[in-house]
Amino acid sequence: MEKCFLPILMFFILGILSGSVVKAEDPYKYYTWTVSYGTASPLGVPQQVILINGQFPGPTLDVVTNDNIILNLFNKLDQPFLLTWNGIKQRKNSWQDGVLGTNCPIPPNSNFTYKFQPKDQIGGYTYFPSTAMHKAAGGFGAINVYARPRIPVPYAIPAGDFNLLIGDWYKSNHKGLQQYLDSGRSLAFPDGILVNGQTGTTFSGDQGKTYMFRISNVGLSTSFNFRIQDHKMKLVEVEGSNVDQNMYDSLDVHVGQSASVLVTLDQPSKDYYIVASTRFTRKILTSVSVLHYTNSHTSVSGPIPAGPTYQVHWSMQQARTLRWNLTSNAARPNPQGSFHYGTITPTRTIVLSNSAYLINGKKRYTVNGVSYINADTPLKLADYFNIPGVYSTNTIQAFPNGGAPYLATSVMPASLHDFLEIVFQNNENTLQSWHLDGYDFWPVGYGSGQWSQASRKSYNLVDALTRHTVQVYPNSWSVIYVSLDNQGMWNLRSAMWERQYLGQQFYIRVYNPIKSLANEYDIPSNALLCGRALGRHS
Repeated sequence: MEKCFLPILMFFILGILSGSVVKAEDPYKYYTWTVSYGTASPLGVPQQVILINGQFPGPTLDVVTNDNIILNLFNKLDQPFLLTWNGIKQRKNSWQDGVLGTNCPIPPNSNFTYKFQPKDQIGGYTYFPSTAMHKAAGGFGAINVYARPRIPVPYAIPAGDFNLLIGDWYKSNHKGLQQYLDSGRSLAFPDGILVNGQTGTTFSGDQGKTYMFRISNVGLSTSFNFRIQDHKMKLVEVEGSNVDQNMYDSLDVHVGQSASVLVTLDQPSKDYYIVASTRFTRKILTSVSVLHYTNSHTSVSGPIPAGPTYQVHWSMQQARTLRWNLTSNAARPNPQGSFHYGTITPTRTIVLSNSAYLINGKKRYTVNGVSYINADTPLKLADYFNIPGVYSTNTIQAFPNGGAPYLATSVMPASLHDFLEIVFQNNENTLQSWHLDGYDFWPVGYGSGQWSQASRKSYNLVDALTRHTVQVYPNSWSVIYVSLDNQGMWNLRSAMWERQYLGQQFYIRVYNPIKSLANEYDIPSNALLCGRALGRHS
């Protein structure tokens, strides 16, 4: 009897354990999206736009930390197409990043299923097309990653969320804009600024309640300042970082950046202006929306609230006030401040200088003298299949060398677990915005003029927030620290789309020679193959 009982008991225990493993798996969320053309008149003139499931902007992805997202994307355009997930780190999984260095574009009348997680992430993010100039026609949307129920957030749950996708806009067709750039010229100044695909919209809330406004700059080239008439904004989250909860009258948001603020409807019952206006531009574009109290019977009135009159200095000072909330957790239970980034000595310093040149008689943008050109084969596939000659790791250097500019498919090699100090040196008269896929990083310093080793004395080595996109002011520098803990092929690019399209980008190959699924996932079974990888088998 005892011999019979033991196997039954073991089977029972194993059944319980296996059942607990199944229950512990992160939830799956399934989506089917169709990308198509449509007609809209966001600036009063009918024009072709890119729709997702018939929507402009596209659907919002509302997910929870660590959800498994299975998204089948059908391309009904007449051009190859990709979406990239701006700020989603794609842990160990650059295969899903959705840029031309990692993925073959989805051909017309075809589809591809993305499979990824917002692993250990919370906050407001966006997605948008990474191919050609599709971003100028739409195809963008919001991603809201909410904390798991057992992970507290450092503020009371708001009565509601509002997504504000704000950006500059052209009346011209995206193909025309692309042809203009291909001809070697820069784009003209934008025609307007939109909020959620319109020149203005209305956000309604109950008096006395608090609402979260998730603000993202989805434009092509222009920073904006955001403000709400007679209301203070409490900044609580920036690109996945819970931050010190300072109060602001207005906020600068640069191309590719996101921020979440709490606004309490604590004013007399009426309607109020919500304003976004361009920054650092000779001509000021303005979009006016409305904050409507549900018990209001009074329309907006009075002058539209003016934006800041100070330029670079004011904005740089504001950027320095964005600080990590050291005692708050983010997606994990441990406090953000438990990682003492400022005590780590960088293994390497890289100085990146952006410039504009004529190369072969056409306008191009460079990083350390190299203007990036897309290869016929994604770099990640070339790596996997050992295809030579697709990219070069000895073109872009770690410091500007003053040599003649040239075109190349440039990749900078790096080792897994390197800790980098990256200096963005901007010697141009225009503000820059830089984005790194696969990571967030610490912007430890901003300064005017030329960066030098003495500039390190001004670094914030205690409570700099982490984010995925950093601004660099005109004739100034910004410095980030980044821990290369995510193996893969990662795009470091200008978030300003003309500059990205004309070469201001490259890839960082974060590599460990020991092949291990603990460091990086294998090639997906459904990976699209193209270029010199066509016909090969994974």
